Amino acid sequence: MHSREPSLHYEVVFTCFLRDDTPDTVLAALRWHLGLAPERPAELDAEEHSYPLLFPDPDSRLPGGDLVSLRRQSRGIKPGGELHAWGLSSRNLWLDDMMGDLYTVLDLLAPHVEEPGYSGYFREEFDTEPTVFTFRDGTFRPLKL
Repeated sequence: MHSREPSLHYEVVFTCFLRDDTPDTVLAALRWHLGLAPERPAELDAEEHSYPLLFPDPDSRLPGGDLVSLRRQSRGIKPGGELHAWGLSSRNLWLDDMMGDLYTVLDLLAPHVEEPGYSGYFREEFDTEPTVFTFRDGTFRPLKL
């Protein structure tokens, strides 16, 4: 008799601002991944984006549950008027076999992140030290704390 090792679970958090001029196609893709739009946008490659990666699980075992938000927010005032950006926040519990899909989300976000630096993390659910996502110049990298 073979026993299967239990899967590891990871808390995956994205928290960043996307530029106000983020293309509608990227925002539509994010809305679908977050479960805020019912159908995959036609522009998305169905193989690369095979299912919504940030969809909140109503039965998540994370304290407080999975959380998602994408909204246009005020970022202050400039001489020509108000500054805006798209605030993205998501917190989900992923199985270890989903972790390769992180690149799909990171690749989608990286060219549009408003400010370089910290933009989220992932950690195995019982670990105390997360692996941080940082964005800079349209690219990303995980950085171990």
